[in-house]
Amino acid sequence: MLTIIDSRTSRVIVTVLLFALGFGFLYAARQSLILFLFAIFFAYLMNPAVERLEKLVRGRGRAIALIYLLLLTSLVLLVFFIGPRVTRQAARLGEAWPELTKKVSSGQIAVDIGRQRGWSAATQNRIQEVLKNHSEELLVLAQRIGVRFAETAKNVWVLFLVPILAVFFLRDAGTFNEVAISLVQSRSQREFLQDVLRDLNQMLAQFIRAQLTLAGLSLLAYTSVLGILRVPYAMVLGTAGGVLEFVPIVGPLVAGTAMVLVAVLVGYSYWPLLLLFLVVWRLAQDYVIAPRVMGGSVQLHPLAALFGVLAGGEIAGILGVYLSIPVMASLRIVWRRWRIYAEKRKFGPLNENFFPQELGRGKTS
Repeated sequence: MLTIIDSRTSRVIVTVLLFALGFGFLYAARQSLILFLFAIFFAYLMNPAVERLEKLVRGRGRAIALIYLLLLTSLVLLVFFIGPRVTRQAARLGEAWPELTKKVSSGQIAVDIGRQRGWSAATQNRIQEVLKNHSEELLVLAQRIGVRFAETAKNVWVLFLVPILAVFFLRDAGTFNEVAISLVQSRSQREFLQDVLRDLNQMLAQFIRAQLTLAGLSLLAYTSVLGILRVPYAMVLGTAGGVLEFVPIVGPLVAGTAMVLVAVLVGYSYWPLLLLFLVVWRLAQDYVIAPRVMGGSVQLHPLAALFGVLAGGEIAGILGVYLSIPVMASLRIVWRRWRIYAEKRKFGPLNENFFPQELGRGKTS
């Protein structure tokens, strides 16, 4: 009896150590892993177009080359026609930013807004006094935001490696799947791995295309409405809002706050109308557009999504926030498929139609 207990205990200890080493390696190499994950996402985004062109040009390599050529041409045209305008507005905003922050720390912003909105002198003085008393905290917060953006900007060059790495995933995706499945010996385990890979492929493809669609719609809505409302720096703010749409939960909140804050600081009189538009657009995006575009690709509880965003931010910063939702959804797929696999081992082959919620199919509550 003692030998059996010792053997089981030793296996548990070895398993725990292996998992600890594995998680330690993943954490140490998280920057490289994030780069490869972005390359995989980019490959999923390009794969439908590659598959359609593959039959026409009679070769996957030719299809990939043609897609990349079209993508590069579109990017060059976009930068040529829109880039200068965005750059000029960004430069003007950067030059004006120190003066804008000084208006906040000195409390002058309270006087300006009070005059526009008809506040009493007492109200203006109270708000001005509060801002003056907390000027140091506000300056520290502004410096932290600037440092965080600077750290992110330093790593932007890494994103140029993403399309290069994505070429290999686009070209050899089928081979990777075959190699992974061939490593498993038993039939039941191969079926489990095939089911997991199939569900992951479907979820990631739908998620990435949905994110791109939502970001494009937000970019169009922000730039158009801000331009119509004549909000200062409309092109820069709209572009930033579209890009931040890729970051779950936090991105839209940061984008909306930045738009209203800049509008208030530069003395834009109709900032309440801008705030109303942002609230209406957010509600339409979250409760009307996103459910139709996303479908049932992710199926995460809001609390699970929020936990993933916070944990991703702690582990890998802004990039971790972006990757948090697909990673959490992937873990959910693996867990649910493992439960089905365990049930099959215990009770024999089961009809999957009886478990639509476990497999992410059929109606879900």
